[in-house]
Amino acid sequence: MRELKIGFLQQHNVADKMVNMKRLAEGITDLSKRGAELIVLQELHNGLYFCQVEDVNNFDQAETIPGPSTAFYGELAKQLGVVIVTSLFEKRAPGLYHNTAVVFEKDGTIAGTYRKMHIPDDPAYYEKFYFTPGDLGFHPIDTSVGRLGVLVCWDQWYPEAARLMALQGADLLIYPTAIGYESSDTVDEQERQRMAWQTIQRGHAVANGLPVVTVNRVGYEADPSGQTNGITFWGTSFVAGPQGELLYEASTDDEESIIVNIDMERSEQVRRWWPFLRDRRIDQYGNLVRRFIDDVTTKVTTQSNTTMTKNER
Repeated sequence: MRELKIGFLQQHNVADKMVNMKRLAEGITDLSKRGAELIVLQELHNGLYFCQVEDVNNFDQAETIPGPSTAFYGELAKQLGVVIVTSLFEKRAPGLYHNTAVVFEKDGTIAGTYRKMHIPDDPAYYEKFYFTPGDLGFHPIDTSVGRLGVLVCWDQWYPEAARLMALQGADLLIYPTAIGYESSDTVDEQERQRMAWQTIQRGHAVANGLPVVTVNRVGYEADPSGQTNGITFWGTSFVAGPQGELLYEASTDDEESIIVNIDMERSEQVRRWWPFLRDRRIDQYGNLVRRFIDDVTTKVTTQSNTTMTKNER
């Protein structure tokens, strides 16, 4: 068994960026002392979740990559000898910004980046105002602890993203996250949403035979505009194994600093039992790249599939 010790910090953020980063550094240091080899942080962990409002002044929070934050977390990775998955507000160029995950190798270098591909636009989650959809594609990032399929928050609802990472040899799927309750929803509706969020990600684990690591923020953050009652982030950070089994589930309302051991060889065995990748009908999935399938689309695609030669299949 090849065991990987994965650490994560489920944290409540405050308005002061330096306070958040100091607390994160302390948490990362503690996790490394406890044996963590890979440490995953939540989405946009340096500050409050500013996307509750559309305010051009919030663009001042963005940084270049490389920049001050990558220098900060890169130095931590180097000092502690750990791989760190971070989530930053990237300023790529004037007027061009991304929600970007940056992975640091144990020597402090940037192992790779991923720009969030699916961008939500809902009340209190006005991310399309701030973030340009990613243009780096869905590609795992190679590190000394494995090939990491890093995605970000809203990406977690899309099975296509997880599958593309799996098809390129990802060893596990990682989702830095910031999601919570809308106060006007009933308690029952809030619970349905939270469970749907966890269930679909555990489904990605099952469908691809891969562990999933999801790290969410926790606590209440007010809406600066006062138009809503703010967001109560529901925590529930979790680690699931390649059959969707819960290896750990964090609290809905408390901060946590946790290490979970994952058997990195188990995916091979699970995929032998459940060979989903073997049995995929790749000759019939052409319509997945279409927005919607109407009668005309179906006829065209069916005719195209019929004319494929045996070798092409």
